[in-house]
Amino acid sequence: MSAVHIVKEIYIYPIKSLAGISCQSALAEEMGFENDRRWMLIDAENQMITQREHRIMSQFYPKILDGKIGITFKDQKHEFSINEHLDNSLEVNVWDDKSEVVEVNQATSKWFSQHLGFECKLVKILKNGDRKHESSRVKETFNVSLADGYPYLLIGTKSLDFLNDKLDEEITIKRFRPNIVVISENPHEEDDFKSFTIGKVQFKNIKPCGRCIMVNNDPENGRLKKEPLKTLSKYRNVNNSVLFGTNIVSLNSGNITVGDELILTN
Repeated sequence: MSAVHIVKEIYIYPIKSLAGISCQSALAEEMGFENDRRWMLIDAENQMITQREHRIMSQFYPKILDGKIGITFKDQKHEFSINEHLDNSLEVNVWDDKSEVVEVNQATSKWFSQHLGFECKLVKILKNGDRKHESSRVKETFNVSLADGYPYLLIGTKSLDFLNDKLDEEITIKRFRPNIVVISENPHEEDDFKSFTIGKVQFKNIKPCGRCIMVNNDPENGRLKKEPLKTLSKYRNVNNSVLFGTNIVSLNSGNITVGDELILTN
């Protein structure tokens, strides 16, 4: 009998590099979960802003309620409507990909500028196709939101357990910013999932995810640690890339829910 993999956790990250939201269910779309990384902060030169340079971004906590996104930072709060945006479009880069975006509103940009300490704008990607990512691994082009490279990141629970067994101080799955966490039987078996369904949504595995220094940023306090990258690099370094979790794409739309079974289709 084949192993049973059950969805344990679902996360979305509405604004790129800010904290995530744990969900009971989420609507899977081609470019990622609904409201996942549809927004991003850019600087005065229209360059993307991430936790890699500004670890404090992990301390901005979003929530979604009644068609609005509320942000809490320390004792300060701000909100904006999911659907609001200005008319003028901007062209920005997410790494090597050009993306068409629009500013949400000036008040929101000003609020983030005040709390980050430099001029920035909150922008939004409006529709599927406004950003395309070409995968050098599979020679395909994917419609993606403002995530680094792929619409979804999948991690198995045993991969984290295996890592934590090697660490002096345990970490949580939040370090790796997954979209879908499944209960697994063996460490890193998710790397070898080729295609599978969750609920009525079919997914295809593209490649294991290469990790950067951002996983050393403790999301609880925004402090930079030496782990887990130091330990991971000892046993998960492949062609100078430290791997953890796997990048996947959805082939159709539909809701997935915590407790759903992941069924391998080949």
